[in-house]
Amino acid sequence: MFETIQFIHSYWAYVTLLLIVLATLNAFKGMFSNGIFNANDYRISLFALIVTHIQILTGLFLYIYSPNAMGAIKSGGMGAVMKDSLLRFSSVEHPLMMLIAVTLITIGYSKHKKKATDKAKFKTISIFYGIALLLILSRIPWGTWFN
Repeated sequence: MFETIQFIHSYWAYVTLLLIVLATLNAFKGMFSNGIFNANDYRISLFALIVTHIQILTGLFLYIYSPNAMGAIKSGGMGAVMKDSLLRFSSVEHPLMMLIAVTLITIGYSKHKKKATDKAKFKTISIFYGIALLLILSRIPWGTWFN
């Protein structure tokens, strides 16, 4: 079961990244062109939100049941994990940045609904989704993505 969830998490990441990039670019385009926030813009933002939540749930499952992350923390303690750059990345940096990114996407999505103007909606999504995208791109394990 662990391997199946890991497979889903690995390949769902491509869908997640694609939709976050699409939602962010769409929001920037709408903001700079003074576009109207229509149903398609709403759907793109919503789908990006949904896929990131699915991704974080599979990631949390992997984190809790991972022999690498939790095993290293249990056996050597957090001090040993922090001294090893690979363990620190997989046990601390990647999960923490992804949780922050999903939180930002969730906040941005919630805040945009309360905005009165279309430009404000696009601006809110572009800021929150854009920062989340940068965090995600900074902590993707690029070495495993192209193997």
